[in-house]
Amino acid sequence: MDEMEEELKCPVCGSFFREPIILPCSHNICLACARNILVQTPDAESPQSSRASGSGVSDYDYLDLDKMSLYSEADSGYGSYGGFVSAPTTPCQKSPNGVRVFPPAVPQPPPQHHLLGHPGSLPPIPRNSCLTCPQCHRSLILDERGLRGFAKNRVLEGVVDRYQQSKTAALKCQLCEKSPKEATVMCEQCDVFYCDPCRLRCHPPRGPLAKHRLVPPAQGRISRRTSPRKISTCTEHELENLSMYCVQCKMPVCYQCLEEGKHGTHEVKALGAMWKLHKGQLSQALNILSDRATEAKEFLVQLRNMVQHIQENGVEFEACLVAQCDALIDALNRRKAQLLTRVNKEHEHKLKVVRDQISHCTVKLRQTTGLMEYCLEVIKENDPSGFLQISDALIRRVHMTEGQWGKGTLTPRMTSDFDLTLDSGPLLQTIHQLDFIQMKVPSAPMLQLEECCTINNSATLSWKQPPLSTIAVDGYILELDDGNGGQFREVYVGTETICTVDGLHYNSTYMSRVKAFNASGVGQYSKTLAMQTSETGQSPCDMQTLATVAWFTFDPTSAHPDIILSNDNLTVTCNSYDDRVVMGNSGFSRGVHYWEITVDRYDNHPDPAFGVARVDVLKDVMLGKDDKAWAMYVDNNRSWFMHNNSHTNRTDGGVSEEATVGVLLDFTRGILIFLINDEQQGPVAFEGIEGLYYPAVSLNRNVQVTLHTGLPIPDFYTPGEADLSGSVC
Repeated sequence: MDEMEEELKCPVCGSFFREPIILPCSHNICLACARNILVQTPDAESPQSSRASGSGVSDYDYLDLDKMSLYSEADSGYGSYGGFVSAPTTPCQKSPNGVRVFPPAVPQPPPQHHLLGHPGSLPPIPRNSCLTCPQCHRSLILDERGLRGFAKNRVLEGVVDRYQQSKTAALKCQLCEKSPKEATVMCEQCDVFYCDPCRLRCHPPRGPLAKHRLVPPAQGRISRRTSPRKISTCTEHELENLSMYCVQCKMPVCYQCLEEGKHGTHEVKALGAMWKLHKGQLSQALNILSDRATEAKEFLVQLRNMVQHIQENGVEFEACLVAQCDALIDALNRRKAQLLTRVNKEHEHKLKVVRDQISHCTVKLRQTTGLMEYCLEVIKENDPSGFLQISDALIRRVHMTEGQWGKGTLTPRMTSDFDLTLDSGPLLQTIHQLDFIQMKVPSAPMLQLEECCTINNSATLSWKQPPLSTIAVDGYILELDDGNGGQFREVYVGTETICTVDGLHYNSTYMSRVKAFNASGVGQYSKTLAMQTSETGQSPCDMQTLATVAWFTFDPTSAHPDIILSNDNLTVTCNSYDDRVVMGNSGFSRGVHYWEITVDRYDNHPDPAFGVARVDVLKDVMLGKDDKAWAMYVDNNRSWFMHNNSHTNRTDGGVSEEATVGVLLDFTRGILIFLINDEQQGPVAFEGIEGLYYPAVSLNRNVQVTLHTGLPIPDFYTPGEADLSGSVC
């Protein structure tokens, strides 16, 4: 039960929920806290106030409403939480649990205890008020009903009451002014717990209260729990009871809602049937999550045993090492301390990795157990409508939590064995070179010049280890510069000793080098080899407008860790809700280049960005947020050009599933142009382009795209010409 406590606390005040209400995003908040974080919006947004705050707003309507609160003409289409355009910006505050809370733009209401004690005395909600969820930061414009438009979470309120009662060992008198005494009776009619002095003073056995029934406190607590709850009523029609469930809007509705037509065309089902169905679904999901929790407990036992084994093996390994060193001559003593230090570091590293994994797994298990206990308490509720208000969100949370216990989560990250072997065979004259076996880095590889060559814009390099080298090699790293004297970058990492690099610039000289690595580290570079790619065979005048057909893929080695690549590194998506950047494995510094990206999947109207970037661009933000990228980000309705977090040239027309985004990079004129579905999107995006650029994309988990390269220049564009409307050779 203790692990469930985090589920029962308000994200704003950090205390147990009091009169919780359910926001359209399925999160909960205290009624008093909701009033404290209201923000008054500009009058220009007043038409949106007609959108009901809690009455049948679908998921898509809510997403559109959220976008309207973030996007505007004034901010070039990219919003942030910092205040409204026409309202002064006020610094954000933080609640006790660290959630961002936006301060009210109207005078503060009376103290909370007054609000909670006299709901009828609440001051009116200001016109055009906006409420921002403190957990997911989605904004919502309130209608004329204000906070009354949100449904109360009676199930959560009941769970909080039961939890608080279970934490109290003895029931206290409710009428004692100071230091409440232990209650001795409870009046079922007054619903009040009394101690003996307060009962005699406030509830005399004679008079009008004589017929009231007094019961022991424990029995009174049970009668409180089992007493019938108030029948749920519709938030739209307060005199109507909730009797049906709208499948499309995922909310209980009344008979009048169906008669008036708001839900008349929607699919509706009986409230009791949906109550039983969702209880069954939540129970099935909990069974799966319970199995995961059991596996996690067994895994923690395995990790704790591994800690013991590591400690035992470490002690044993240390003793063997000391015995070997003591058997040698005095010259070994100078080396012994260094070797012991290495063993201790390995020992501490293994312990740290396993203990970190234990800590991480324990936190996740605690959260999982807390969610399970909370869901079990919710299932005990007998209020169908209240249960159905939160069941969908709970089912999703249970499935999401179960998915977090993936295959790799319950796998040890470290073995308990020590893989170090001390070689004590060398003669005394080599004692100063005494070291662990396989603890030396590899020697520099040798390039095999007779097998290295270039064909068109491809280069093939071959290398081998020195003949007398006996050091083990795990792999090689091949590096090339940009063909223009720039920095080296990795183009291949693997075990092969030959590699062909495609998509290079024609008529360019590339410098190449290779180095080897093993478990001990990376060795020295080989000698640098200069390789000249083929000339194009064009005349000098044609060379200025030559369009190079380049083939390349996305580069997994430089991509953000959240990026997921497939289809031979041509298809990319992400496992994060935040924007992540992936670049191509070829850079361009001259010529004219064109490539296209098709949108394979597009959910919930995200904002992917397409363009070019420097090699040191930030990988954990949207493309164009720093000064190392030039991009176009686009949603389903419009697009903007962005560089160094500056938004320009908003243009109508967006992307959807199966849409095609084209990127045209012309170094002869130093410009960057974007296309959507074979039509130019906006004017020339950027000018003055020069240097080394890599194709780049930023996206989140709601988007999947596929790269297409080796494409000709679009027909409407002629490189080197000033007029983009047509082309004449």
